[in-house]
Amino acid sequence: MSDNQAQEKSALFVATLTSCMGPFVISSVNVALPVIQKEFNADAVQLSWVATSLLLATAVMLVPIGRIADLYGRKRIFVWGLALFTLSSVFAGFSGSIEMLIFARVIQGAAAAMFTTTGMAILTSIFPPQKRGRVIGIYVSAVYIGLSVGPFAGGILTQHIGWRSLFFLVGPFGILSL
Repeated sequence: MSDNQAQEKSALFVATLTSCMGPFVISSVNVALPVIQKEFNADAVQLSWVATSLLLATAVMLVPIGRIADLYGRKRIFVWGLALFTLSSVFAGFSGSIEMLIFARVIQGAAAAMFTTTGMAILTSIFPPQKRGRVIGIYVSAVYIGLSVGPFAGGILTQHIGWRSLFFLVGPFGILSL
């Protein structure tokens, strides 16, 4: 295998894994919200922030992060985003209050914007045009796998291990990707 092929496979593996992690965390946490509400005695507004803070932070940060990645390098922003997402996930798992959890979710969202914005750009810059359709298909499929598996796995993990396991599960995948 040539260096170019190894680089392509490595980039596709990492980008695909990370494109699955964000949607998994989004959809799995939604299933755990009643348990989180009970543990923190949270009201409906606080609970809605747990669910939407990650999405809001991601949406707000996508365009600015894309510009920052253009200026300072896509790979650098991707790696920093992945590291920050992994750390904020572990921080969310250790949250002692609903406010700490919401804060961790905001950081997760900003970090997700960092690797979401740059992941596709990295893949399209590495792969030649004739391979891009397949690569983008794999990348996008991973997003939907994360969204689909999240509620099922989230329910099982929340019931048997606890809601914090949803965040701790991201740790090993984040480290593997890094």
